Amino acid sequence: MTARHQRRLGRRKLLFALGGAAVAVPAAAATAPYALADPEDGTAASLPLTVVNDTGTFGNAEVHLYVVGNQDGRQVRVTPDGTLAPVALTDNGADGYTDYAIPLSAGAETTLSLPHMSGRVYVALGEKLKFKAVTDGAGNAALQYPAGWVKSDPNYGVLHDCAEFTYNAAGMFCNTTMVDMFSVPLSIRLTGAKDQTTGTLRAGGRAAVFDALRKVEEFAPLIVDDTRVIAPGHGLDAGLFPKDYLAPYIDEAWSTYTGRDLSVTTNAGTFTGRVRADRLTFDGPAQVSFARPSTRDVLFCDGNLAAPNDGTTGPVAAILGAALNRSTLLSSPTQPTTDPATFYRTDLTNHYSRALHAATEDGKAYGFAFDDVADFASYVQDTAPTGIRLTLTPF
Repeated sequence: MTARHQRRLGRRKLLFALGGAAVAVPAAAATAPYALADPEDGTAASLPLTVVNDTGTFGNAEVHLYVVGNQDGRQVRVTPDGTLAPVALTDNGADGYTDYAIPLSAGAETTLSLPHMSGRVYVALGEKLKFKAVTDGAGNAALQYPAGWVKSDPNYGVLHDCAEFTYNAAGMFCNTTMVDMFSVPLSIRLTGAKDQTTGTLRAGGRAAVFDALRKVEEFAPLIVDDTRVIAPGHGLDAGLFPKDYLAPYIDEAWSTYTGRDLSVTTNAGTFTGRVRADRLTFDGPAQVSFARPSTRDVLFCDGNLAAPNDGTTGPVAAILGAALNRSTLLSSPTQPTTDPATFYRTDLTNHYSRALHAATEDGKAYGFAFDDVADFASYVQDTAPTGIRLTLTPF
């Protein structure tokens, strides 16, 4: 399979994502660069979505399921009977929030019909989530999504997590995401042309993530009781994480590649770069250039490392972002690096992503937005899907 960072890029971005106060449109459409388009046929055959509660801690009556997203440019949700309904302002109840919860069956498994759409499958344990229907900037009904990394968010105290997907005529493209936070261990099994599973944690993996981050001074404040770990980018915005944490590594990289070449290979070809006038400038199939990124730029894979869907700057930015998060940019002048044994080997690294990868059975996780570089993200796809299974795995 061609590495996704070498295809046309689309990244996990919320259209309005400022601390839960704005309308958050699901970023799941970015899980597959060539599957970003809205579904062409809203009446297309549905796909069975089976949800299994294997937490060993919460009963099915305590698990609340939500399937929300977008179809044909409008925000929608799946109802308990498997039909698709538009988000409406009148869905808000007396408390000001919608109740889009889908209860799990009393038995071991719950199966729904998933229509063509892009979105998220949320699970909330113990309490329901508070989604609020509001009017967006275009005057359309939209949802305020949970922002578990924001202390003032009404869902901050709720144990919850989500998986992302795009299902359309091209197939199913899905992932278990930890880009924003990690809370509930989830596993995806996608059947079709192949039988694929990703996201499964090793035994004791959730506790191992929390324990690993408690041992790193800068990352320990990201732990919220036993509820979740906030991704360091959001922690930085909340004042919980040092804004210049990666600055020494970035500065050393800029200094190093002032005097030597850095090679980056994408589907467009090989780019060769050096730092000139404080910009990392590459020649090759096209000239692309990057200003020195901040720690925030690296953690969010944004700002000076933003990746446009242009086939040149975007793929190079993705590879640089991955190398900086994995701390391989200094150790290898040829990128991307593909040996996971070389990732996260320095003290100054993205320990959040390191801990997540160490906890999964297949070594794959979505610890940062460009974690799909060299196919290390907990992402699977199938062009002829027959079913998707989401399992809440043991805590």
